Amino acid sequence: MSVRDNQSLPTRGFDWPGIARIAILQILVLLGLTVAVVRYVSWSSEAAWEEFSGISKPSALEAKSHPRSPTRSETVKRGGACPRSA
Repeated sequence: MSVRDNQSLPTRGFDWPGIARIAILQILVLLGLTVAVVRYVSWSSEAAWEEFSGISKPSALEAKSHPRSPTRSETVKRGGACPRSA
């Protein structure tokens, strides 16, 4: 009795359905990540454009809680001349 008769040899074939399932899963994950990145870039671009162009106005609550501070030019105009130190 030889060893060959008692033990079955491992099959050397490929599990094609398993490989196909893994490939499809990888493609779906890659597609999902691509959609997420494209939506994030689109959202952040819109937010940056609104901030740049001043489209988004502060809400009434923000305006009441944060009183408007004078701008730099208004501070200089009200402050008068600065004394020079020698």
